[in-house]
Amino acid sequence: MAFGLLTAATVTGAALYQLGRPVHASSPPLFAHWLPHAGPGTPAAVGVAVLVWRYGPDLAARWPWRTVLAASYMAALAWTLSLALVDGWQRGVAGRLTTEHEYLHEVPGITDIPATLAGFTARILDFQPDSWTTHVSAHPPGALLVFVWLDRAGLGGGGWAAMLCLLVAGLVGVAVPHTVRLLATDGAGRAVAPFAVLFPGAVWSGVSADGLFAGATAAGVALLAHGVVRGRAACSMAGGVLLTFGCYLSYGLVLVAPIVVVVLILAGGRRRAAGWAVVGAFPVVAAFTAAGFHWPTGYHLVIERYYQGIATDRPYAYWVWANLAVLAAAAGPAAAVVVRRAFVAGWRAFVAGWRAGRPSRWDATAAVWLLPIAATTAIVAADLSGYSKAEVERIWLPFGVWLMAGAALIPAPDRRRWLAVQAMVALTVNHLLLTVW
Repeated sequence: MAFGLLTAATVTGAALYQLGRPVHASSPPLFAHWLPHAGPGTPAAVGVAVLVWRYGPDLAARWPWRTVLAASYMAALAWTLSLALVDGWQRGVAGRLTTEHEYLHEVPGITDIPATLAGFTARILDFQPDSWTTHVSAHPPGALLVFVWLDRAGLGGGGWAAMLCLLVAGLVGVAVPHTVRLLATDGAGRAVAPFAVLFPGAVWSGVSADGLFAGATAAGVALLAHGVVRGRAACSMAGGVLLTFGCYLSYGLVLVAPIVVVVLILAGGRRRAAGWAVVGAFPVVAAFTAAGFHWPTGYHLVIERYYQGIATDRPYAYWVWANLAVLAAAAGPAAAVVVRRAFVAGWRAFVAGWRAGRPSRWDATAAVWLLPIAATTAIVAADLSGYSKAEVERIWLPFGVWLMAGAALIPAPDRRRWLAVQAMVALTVNHLLLTVW
C-alpha cells in the first residue's frame, strides 16, 4: 500500500509537470534532486543497518535497559550521521545550515537578542528590506535563538550547528522506546528500540533543524511520561519546559498535543505529577511574551507569509494525498503496517468496552496503539490544514517518529524483515536523491 501510494504520487506529479501544472517539488513527491551517488558515509550507513538488523532485536531483548538506551542513542546517532555523510562532509553536514534560506544566514546580524525578539514579528512578511530569511520567518524565534546561543558559546559555523542537530535528533532513539516501556511493557519498549534507531526519516534529520525539533519534543514527551509514571516532579517540569519551548521552535509543534494527551490518559491516577509540567511551561511562555514576541501574532503572520511564497502555486488537491506518500518514504513501509494494526487494536478495545457496557480500561498494551493513533491524528490535522504542502519528509519528523511506538504490534517473527525494509528505504532514497534540506 505504501509503495503504491508513493508510485501514484510520483507518476501523477510527473504527469502534471508534462501538462504544465508543476507541483513544485524537484522529484515529486519528494523535495529532492535526482542524483545517484555514494560517499564516505556509504560503508558506515550500510554497516550500521546490517548490525542493527542482525543483532539489534536480540540485544535489545536481553541487555539491561540502561544499556539498551545508551546503545540505541549511539546507534541512532551513527545511523543519522552516516546517512548525512553519504553526501560528503561539506554538502551533507557542514554546509547544510549555511545557505541563504537557513538560520545561520541571520545569526551574524543578531547583536541584540532582546531587540530581536521585540521586533521579530515585524520582519516575518516577505518583500521588505529586512524580511527574515525563509526558515527564520516560518518559525517562532526559538529556533533562531538556539543557533545564536550556540554561536555565543564560541561554537559558530555550519559544522557545530549540524552536530547539535545530529546530537539532539539522536534522542529519538532513546525517547520513543523509553516512553513505550513506561506506558506499556518492558517487552514493548525493547521491541521498539531497533525501529526507533533505523528510522528512515534520519535521511532528513541529518542535517536539518527539524531533526532537532523531533529530538527535543520526543525528549519532552519521554520526560513527561517518566515524571507522571514515576511521580518525579523534576522530570515532569523538564518535560513541560521542552514541550513548551518546542512550540517556540516551530508553530506546528502544538500538534504534539495528542501525544501528550495519550501520556496523561495512560498515567491514570498518577496525573497529579503532570501539574509540574505546567509549572515548567509557564516561565517559557512568560519569558518570550515579556521579551515582546506574541505567539498568536507570529502564527497569523506566518500564514500570510506562507501564501506569499511557493505554497500558493502548490496544488492542494495533489498534496493533500501526496503528503501521505512522502510520509510513507520518511517513516517507512513499517509505519503503514503499524498504523493499520493500531487502528484495528483500537477498534477491538472500543468494541470490547461497548459490549461490557463501560469504557474499556486501558491495559498494558494500550500505549502501543494509542501513541501511533495520536501521531496519525497530528499528521492528518497538519495535512488537512493546507499549511503542509510538500517538504513534509522533514516537517513531520516530530510526529512520524511516534509511529514507531507501535512496532511491538508487528509479530516478532516479522520484525527483522521490516527492519531490513526500513533500512533499505533510507539507503535507497539517500543514494538516489540529493535531499535539499
